[in-house]
Amino acid sequence: MKMDLAIRNGFLFDGAGNPAVKTDIGIRDGYIVRIGRIDETEAERTIDAKGLAACPGFIDMHNHVDNGVLAFPSVESYIMQGVTTSVTGNCGASMAPLDDESIELSRRYLAPFVPSSEKADWKWRTNAEYMKAIEANGTAQNLAFLVGQGTLRIAVKGFSPSAADDCEMARMKCLLRNALDDGCFGLSSGLIYPPGSFTEERELLELAGELARCGGMYATHLRNEGNFLAESAAEAIEIGRRWNIPVQLSHHKAVGRPNWGKVHHTLRMMEEARREGVDVCCDAYPYTAASTTVTSLLPPFALEGGVEATLERLRNSSERVRMAEEIRSKGCEWENWVAGARMENIFISECSRLPDVEGKSLREIVATYYSGRELLEGLFDFLADVECLAKMIVFAIDENDVKAVLAHPLSCVASDSWASAPSAGGKPHPRGYGTFPRFLRRYVLDGGLMTLQEGIRKITSMPASRIGLQDRGLLREGFRADMTLFDPDKIRDRATFEDPHRFPEGIPYVLVNGKVVVEEGRLADARPGMILRRA
Repeated sequence: MKMDLAIRNGFLFDGAGNPAVKTDIGIRDGYIVRIGRIDETEAERTIDAKGLAACPGFIDMHNHVDNGVLAFPSVESYIMQGVTTSVTGNCGASMAPLDDESIELSRRYLAPFVPSSEKADWKWRTNAEYMKAIEANGTAQNLAFLVGQGTLRIAVKGFSPSAADDCEMARMKCLLRNALDDGCFGLSSGLIYPPGSFTEERELLELAGELARCGGMYATHLRNEGNFLAESAAEAIEIGRRWNIPVQLSHHKAVGRPNWGKVHHTLRMMEEARREGVDVCCDAYPYTAASTTVTSLLPPFALEGGVEATLERLRNSSERVRMAEEIRSKGCEWENWVAGARMENIFISECSRLPDVEGKSLREIVATYYSGRELLEGLFDFLADVECLAKMIVFAIDENDVKAVLAHPLSCVASDSWASAPSAGGKPHPRGYGTFPRFLRRYVLDGGLMTLQEGIRKITSMPASRIGLQDRGLLREGFRADMTLFDPDKIRDRATFEDPHRFPEGIPYVLVNGKVVVEEGRLADARPGMILRRA
């Protein structure tokens, strides 16, 4: 029987960190069936990969593609950079499970991240139902799901800051078990975002116990990535130690100039924990700017009750005074972006209510649209006027820290971005279009932080191993044929902060489950992606 496709004359990087070998790869029915010499007559189709690196499809350990995959099923911003699998449901914010009584709280909270689409009808309630909605619509990418701890808490407690009682904990654990049975690979938390920010360590430990029963992982956006980075990392490591479960520190970094350099300490903490038997690793993106929702600018109390309650506080003069005092407080324990980065380094990336502010800093916005207002008063006016329906980019990370984390053997690479397309507009963080080619070009091929084979391992077999994918992340006979072919001389990112909707160069072919989704550098009309479910 002939093979469906043969990739000939390429330099095979197997994803395990081994040096490249020149060989051929044969594919049939979505699987790699031969690695070795293949004659042209043995396959229905042949791709000449002369001069190209042939490696496993890139796996993004941390992104939010689940928010937009119904609106952008081709997932072109990721497919074009060679990402064949996305790990989604991160930062405590998954698209399910939902509860009938609190669904509007979830919809409003996620509104800045979920593009309008007739397919995104919010009729699903469970993770299984959401997975089926994606399968019915089709996707060009494979998706692996985590369930969000914040989403669980909204379903049970809304945006209440109070500690969960025994009955509420029982409900959350039941929802988590159901999500794991639906195929989710573990639990994520976003402890700077409500309602995750209202969560005590006790709750996290109880939920993590459910992961221990089935081998699920715990991925966390730490409680604080600035002044209390070490303490927050210790909290996450303790969860892994207590239950003997894998822990992933998401998009690991130190934000705010006074905290630059702290990653060296937290990386040592991870090394020490692993020597004690704790399975802890991290991921990072190759940029010095973060991106998130504008509600993160406000202190935790302002976010109690959900977005509509926040808007009421923004329109209340006495609440504004209290918010301003919290933001100016030097000893605050929450992630204070205004104090840590300053308003001239915080830019609005997407704002459907006032598109003219996209690409402008908060300081510029206040000066232009709220002239004469004190900075924080102008900020509060802006947030109220756009009803918090905006995302922001924050320049607050040190380049030397980025290099230190990316080079560390315990790190893999992640984008922490959303599915998009040039038609979507706005000025989103360029990491959604350029993370993986940028990592290979800037930090591996040009920067020399590691060998090319090690760089490829960090974006293929390492994330596959972390999430527990048994047949992806390596080029092996019997493995799924997810592949990225790139030119080491030409691969580079083209997306910038000024012009982010630009596809990278030097990636002529991408295959998902044996089907070509990028052909000679152009997006193909194919949706062969799968929902990957935990065994």
